[in-house]
Amino acid sequence: MNHSQAIELLKTLISTPSVSREESAAADIVEAWFRENGFVPNRKGNNVWALARAWQPQKPTILLDAHLDTVKPNASWSRNPFEPIIEGDRLYGLGSNDTGGSLVAMLAAFSELAQGEQPYNLVMLASAEEEVTGVGGVRAVLSELPKIDFAIVGEPTSMQPAIAEKGLMVFDCVARGKAGHAARNEGENAIYKALKDIEWFRSYQFERVSPLLGPVKMTVTGIQAGTQHNVVPDECRFMVDVRVNECYKNEELLSEVRSRVESEVVPRSTHLSSSYISTEHPAVRRLVAEGRVPFGSPTMSNQAVMPFDTLKLGPGDSARSHTADEYILLSEIGEAIDVYKRMLDNLIIDKTEI
Repeated sequence: MNHSQAIELLKTLISTPSVSREESAAADIVEAWFRENGFVPNRKGNNVWALARAWQPQKPTILLDAHLDTVKPNASWSRNPFEPIIEGDRLYGLGSNDTGGSLVAMLAAFSELAQGEQPYNLVMLASAEEEVTGVGGVRAVLSELPKIDFAIVGEPTSMQPAIAEKGLMVFDCVARGKAGHAARNEGENAIYKALKDIEWFRSYQFERVSPLLGPVKMTVTGIQAGTQHNVVPDECRFMVDVRVNECYKNEELLSEVRSRVESEVVPRSTHLSSSYISTEHPAVRRLVAEGRVPFGSPTMSNQAVMPFDTLKLGPGDSARSHTADEYILLSEIGEAIDVYKRMLDNLIIDKTEI
């Protein structure tokens, strides 16, 4: 698939609404593309993947992943989000930047790399439900894939390698007191108990600071307490958004938080982990050799649920994602195809232990 064919495929995908959990029609398009190009597609839900030919079990395996789904278009769009329009070098449309450009560029690179023998096996995955971190997305198919040794996750990074990515935990916290009448010196005010812990979340600095991602960031983002003006509340609930750097495992950080606050702390999940890959990894070294600059990404991707080495790399600009009148540059897609091919052609990586 050449550059112009990749653009036509992206226009077709933009024309096909694929909001998270409603990606079936877009998955059909990718599945048909695999068949038309001589690959045998596999599908689970709205996730579609294929293996390159000449599979050899003794080789390490590389995964290319880009998601099919988009967010819902916001009300600020000045044009039809599902109508692909080219103006100069810009292609407008929902999902063009996040992350249709990565998807079609990866498919183009995959189709060419799969024609010859490589020192690795190659898998191409178009995944679902990334925007909502859904259980029907990439997590649903990891056990169906061959053992992966390294993955490239397509997201808009301006084709600069994101070698670290912040993880996420959301805490639901409860401070408990004792109800009483506000006019008398009764009860234990749960709000006052919560205030102490809220101040701790606001001001505490974790010791380990990442040179790429900075410190762990905790933000109290909601609070709820009280039923009427004359009753001392016996419960105060608040939630905390926690962005985790690669210096901490989620469970380790949760344990430290619980040891320092009085409130009950319940994480909604602990599986959205921070990720990091060494600058000495062969793929990163190739990118650095051609002048690309590794960085740490504050935004999450499918990397958060992948338990193997990952690198985030794709065309477009993260600042355009989830915005009205989203677009990608046609030249960015052409550049991405070339970079993916140069990085992957005859790339030698180690096969990791099971």
